[in-house]
Amino acid sequence: MSTPSFDYLDRLEAEAIHILREVAGQFERPALLFSGGKDSIVLTRLAEKAFRPGRFPFPLVHVDTGHNFPEVLAYRDALAEQLGEKLIVRSVEDTIRRQRLREPMGKYPSRNPLQTYTLLETIEEFEFDACIGGARRDEEKARAKERIFSVRDEFGQWDPKRQRPELWNIYNGRIQKGENVRVFPISNWTELDVWRYIQRENIALPDIYFGHERTCVVLPSGQLLGLTEHIRLDKDDEIVTRQVRFRTVGDSTCTAAVESDAATVEDIIQDLLLAKVSERGATRLDDNISEAGMEDRKRNGYF
Repeated sequence: MSTPSFDYLDRLEAEAIHILREVAGQFERPALLFSGGKDSIVLTRLAEKAFRPGRFPFPLVHVDTGHNFPEVLAYRDALAEQLGEKLIVRSVEDTIRRQRLREPMGKYPSRNPLQTYTLLETIEEFEFDACIGGARRDEEKARAKERIFSVRDEFGQWDPKRQRPELWNIYNGRIQKGENVRVFPISNWTELDVWRYIQRENIALPDIYFGHERTCVVLPSGQLLGLTEHIRLDKDDEIVTRQVRFRTVGDSTCTAAVESDAATVEDIIQDLLLAKVSERGATRLDDNISEAGMEDRKRNGYF
């Protein structure tokens, strides 16, 4: 009798399912951080494969900046209803008022850094001891340093010099009271892997990921930022209408679009095979604040 052969997507899927089951087995109050973006959508499919026909052993949690793309929020709500799983939404706007935080200023005021405060509040509110996220090592060099089980101290802070070894797929989730673990089941996936998995599994996505016509502001870098009410326009800003898509979704004031006619997942895969810049490098303005911008935010509790 022949042994079934696994391709690389099968192996990545099996690893991620193993990690999700480890989370369920090792932690009392885990949560899956769900943004409505492609990576967290893939995580929900993996969770279905790991735990169906039972319920997920964790709720879906979204930290809403108030600057999210409406298409993504609509998708988030529809998917949670379709899955029949609990969705917890907490608002950065509420955190700003409660903690008297300073609203970001400038022409493109991103609330992304303020998500940390809301996330830490949410972890404390529900006493989550593990938070599952869709970050991948290929996205950004700070994320490449991080383990799959990434321990945070009682203040939500990450110390890259105090990480635990992960040998032979053995994950150590032991924590002290007040600490929590951030878990990254698709850490070893690439952007191309994610899209090939989406294609194989026939996963529906928000329309924003595919080519569509959108009014944009042309940035000095030449990048295209979708026009929203949160951008503080100057009279000399160049406003154009272009056929674009988004490679990643985040705060609308810091996530640029890329010009593309890609109408299908296959089209996007062909785009990626020719791409020379990572998705965050091509689209996320807030990663360019400083050379160590992402690592600094992660040290302070950012996901």
